[in-house]
Amino acid sequence: MLSSRKFDIFLLLPSLFLIGIGILVIASVSPSNVLDHLFSIFIALTFFFLFSFLDLEIIFSFSPFIYLFGVIFLILPFLLGTITRGAVRWIPIGSLTIQPSEIVKPFLAIVSAWYWVKNKFSIKTFLIYCFLALPVLALIFFQPDLGSTLAVLCIFAGTIFISPIKPKQIFLLALVMLLSLPLLWFSLKDYQRLRVVHFLNPYSDPLGEGYNVIQSKITVGSGNLFGRGLGRGTQSHLAFLPERHTDFVFASLAEETGLAGCIILLTLYFLLLSRILKLAKMALKNKPDDKSFYILSLGIFFFLFFQIVVNIGMNMGLLPITGITLPLVSFGGSSLLTTMVSLGILESGYRSIKQEETIRL
Repeated sequence: MLSSRKFDIFLLLPSLFLIGIGILVIASVSPSNVLDHLFSIFIALTFFFLFSFLDLEIIFSFSPFIYLFGVIFLILPFLLGTITRGAVRWIPIGSLTIQPSEIVKPFLAIVSAWYWVKNKFSIKTFLIYCFLALPVLALIFFQPDLGSTLAVLCIFAGTIFISPIKPKQIFLLALVMLLSLPLLWFSLKDYQRLRVVHFLNPYSDPLGEGYNVIQSKITVGSGNLFGRGLGRGTQSHLAFLPERHTDFVFASLAEETGLAGCIILLTLYFLLLSRILKLAKMALKNKPDDKSFYILSLGIFFFLFFQIVVNIGMNMGLLPITGITLPLVSFGGSSLLTTMVSLGILESGYRSIKQEETIRL
């Protein structure tokens, strides 16, 4: 029984190293936010340990209530939130703010896993699933928060494709998603469409919509092999780079630590993501008749992978800017809390797997 209580260090250690990198970069480019960031880390680690010791079976049993809570939670910004830069995404709690569209992600992964374990894929179950997903996506999209909408869409879509679904059905779903892209384009707000247009040609408006992309690419390129050194980044410290400690923290890291620092960061993300996939494989092997943790693990993998790729891609000018933070590294309490809760859930699943192996022995 003692072995089942141990933490999965292959999941925990890369996460802690990534948090450490985040502390170093934020302390360098935005020292006034360090104390707030350390407080956010303390809260996030507290919830990590809390969820690590929760029984997943109990959590899954509350899935319908979790879904209802998530919908209500997403409505609150419209009722209690404050408008910041034209968006209503945050709820003030004293001197702090929380972002519901971030925090609901791991819980939506739980609900999705529960649904597809309870239901076999069919046209009926798919339509019901879409009916459940639509209000969640709409509430996040109209805040507006396109980045979180896409991340949550990755959870919903990804868990469909790993449910018991036939290849023919996968092809039809992929075709429907492809045909719906024009509808998505026309549903975007004007500034969101401009971001895509200026991503393709940022120099058409170098001091306006194209400014962030141009400055981010300059910042990343200026780091060269080993960077300028912590505290010596000119782009970030002279405020040429916007949101240098949140959306563009990767560019700040690249400028001050160079290609070497970026390789270390990417290696840690590779170790973290590959471990999540390993946990999913272990769950499928140990509990072939119960795929709840398998689907849940992959649901968490999908949105973390999406956020990492999109954030780094937009920092390098390879993808449009969407306002997605870099997990465990960017400044932002809600983002950090979301990721650590997700990892805590995975730790709980890991101990459940180990306990199952101990019982078999």
